[in-house]
Amino acid sequence: MSTPVEARRPGLRSLITLVGCEAKMVVRDTAGLVVPLCLPLMIMLTSAASASRTVVANGRTALEVYVLPLVFTMVVAIIGIINMPSFLAYYRRSGILRRLGVTPASPAMILAAQAIVSVLQALVGMTVALLVALLAFGADPPADLGRAVGVVALAMAAMYGAGLIVAAVAPTPNSAVAIGLVAFFVLGALGGMFGGRDSLPEPLAEIGGWLPFGAAVEALSSAWAGSTVAAANLIGLGATVVVAAVVAGVLFRWE
Repeated sequence: MSTPVEARRPGLRSLITLVGCEAKMVVRDTAGLVVPLCLPLMIMLTSAASASRTVVANGRTALEVYVLPLVFTMVVAIIGIINMPSFLAYYRRSGILRRLGVTPASPAMILAAQAIVSVLQALVGMTVALLVALLAFGADPPADLGRAVGVVALAMAAMYGAGLIVAAVAPTPNSAVAIGLVAFFVLGALGGMFGGRDSLPEPLAEIGGWLPFGAAVEALSSAWAGSTVAAANLIGLGATVVVAAVVAGVLFRWE
């Protein structure tokens, strides 16, 4: 009588392999690769020259306090709210998640691998923008680097949480892109992407400061200037992470 073989969950090597496959998928998706890396950079370049000569707070320029935080937030939001959900919706639509569910590999590994690749892509986009600002326009790094890194990490968690909600409700990859675009522009408009929240009616500006886009821009701006990050910004980002995790957990389906 043969001894039964115990099925084992894939380990770190399998996750690394899956991350490599996910990275290849992202690279092959030309629009998904170029837009989050180049669009925010182009927006920065249109105003960097004048912004780099305008001192606004604590000896910091408008490029450092306003433009770069906005660019960083745009990179994270595009990848988290638009790109990542479209991949997950495609995997569900094509049955990949369902097939993984009957193998030793957990479908959650797809989520983990896609999140890792998305984070790496976002880091590349932010690094390119920062290097261009530092080398071409004389910008300085954040005055409080540790706090800035923490804000970026929290903003990533919030944006990816919002993206999981998009992936949970979108039945197809195209609908995921459409819903993600609407969510991105709504959050961006309320968060100051089109001229700052000061230009909005006061109730909308107040709401935008609590939502993840506006909260991320304002918190990163404060960290860059060396000012205290407002508690409302951190609470807004943290609440988004918690609420998004609960909503996505309830609505998300593997098939």
